[in-house]
Amino acid sequence: MKAAVIGVLLFGLHGLASSPLKTSQVRIANGVLEGVISADDTVRTFKGIPFAAPPVGALRWKEPQPAPSWEGVRRASEYGARCMQGRIYSDMIFRDNGPSEDCLYLNLWMPAHPATMRLPVMVWIYGGGFAAGSTSEPRQDGGNLSKQGVMVVSMNYRLGIFGFFSHPELTKESGHNASGNYGLLDQVAALRWVHDNIAAFGGDPNNVTIFGESAGASSVSALVASPLAKGLFQKAIGESGSVFNLSREVRTLAKSEEVNLHFAQDAFGTSSLAALRGKSAADVLEAALKRKDTRFSMIVDGYFLPENPFAIYSAGKQSHVPLLAGWNEDEGSARAIFGEAEATPENLAAAIHKLFPEGADEALRLYPAKRNEEAKHAAEELSRDRGVGYAMWKWLALQRDTAHVTTYRYQFDRDRPRPPGSTGPDPGPRAYHSAEIEYVFNMLPKRAEPWPPEDHKIAELMSTYWANFAKTGDPNGPGLPPWPAYNSSGPFAVMHFAADSKAAPDKHQKRYAFLDSLSPYQRP
Repeated sequence: MKAAVIGVLLFGLHGLASSPLKTSQVRIANGVLEGVISADDTVRTFKGIPFAAPPVGALRWKEPQPAPSWEGVRRASEYGARCMQGRIYSDMIFRDNGPSEDCLYLNLWMPAHPATMRLPVMVWIYGGGFAAGSTSEPRQDGGNLSKQGVMVVSMNYRLGIFGFFSHPELTKESGHNASGNYGLLDQVAALRWVHDNIAAFGGDPNNVTIFGESAGASSVSALVASPLAKGLFQKAIGESGSVFNLSREVRTLAKSEEVNLHFAQDAFGTSSLAALRGKSAADVLEAALKRKDTRFSMIVDGYFLPENPFAIYSAGKQSHVPLLAGWNEDEGSARAIFGEAEATPENLAAAIHKLFPEGADEALRLYPAKRNEEAKHAAEELSRDRGVGYAMWKWLALQRDTAHVTTYRYQFDRDRPRPPGSTGPDPGPRAYHSAEIEYVFNMLPKRAEPWPPEDHKIAELMSTYWANFAKTGDPNGPGLPPWPAYNSSGPFAVMHFAADSKAAPDKHQKRYAFLDSLSPYQRP
């Protein structure tokens, strides 16, 4: 409490009044931080704040430990290193100094002159398949979103083999009989940092919203399930990802240990934990990237996730927090259904019979096609619905029905404009996976030609809805298109983000009910 009070006092001296200074200082438990105020005097940032000890040496594959304190003033103007990863996604652009095992840093954006010293806090978790990502991406900069009267925090978390490696020796030494979910434990450590320190910056530790996209949204759904995260947040937002994936259930600890021991022996000629910790980070990463058949991801470890997430949600044991969640129109791929076969009605029927041997007739009624272009479109929708669509639909349904909280559902439909000067054939669907991120953060990338006004309108609308939800648990506000709750007692309302954004009843509810009837996620 003392640190928070001192922090507020220091903060007030350097920014809350109409000061010409372009820096500001805040004292937290570990020492004094000096942030930066934007040139236009609208946003205050603190970057590269350590929230845990560097997970190197003996701390590799350990639960995050407390961050060390420092003497004097620590400059907080640059992003910390991103966590170890390969060059996996071409659309990820980073502004840090490169990958490192020493990567557990977070960032904070807030209004330079906030109207209140109890700002709602939004904690962002980036996506990247638990294999890539960083807080330093321009599209996830929290400055413009913070202008909605919120504080935005983002954290790095360990990825791939560094974040999700299980081993019997690790399980034994953990003290929890668990191993493997280090990246998720990093997220919990960051949330604890927020709980303990955010008041020093003027944030409200009792009004925290976690939000993320893809693997970040899956993380949010797992944090809602985890007993370790209870009480550290009051609301949740998920964009295109959850633990309820039809094609990939969350692996058990025993299975993960088996797979990882085989990987270590094959890649390094040893499964000794001491030997593996003695390898350089570069060598460990290189070995993991070479093995395309080994996936390092979230597991049921018995600690962060004491049991399968579906069992937790079904029993109502998850955090009972309001949820806003949805996905994008064009997140499916016809190739995922057809493979190398031509997109024809006949091949669609054959693929559906193979996918749904006990429900093919119903599936063909729900995804009809008489012409080739209709077959391609139906396959894209089936791929989307079986993937991210069902995962989000099931998460919303369980949170609504077993936690008995208010939920809101959206769909991002906006076909992003082609880049100026583009030539050749139209590349096809553009409301693709991750396309909504820049709109949520109101960070449309700079272009040689201006964005159409509709896109700026959507970005302003989405960032406003997201901030409103963080403030009150309800995205609605004055002058905004009404967004009804996603209730089972009435029409399943979906907010569609497009040139003319508006809510409408879900027209595909029967599709998701069909997929659910054949899924492993059936409540007793």
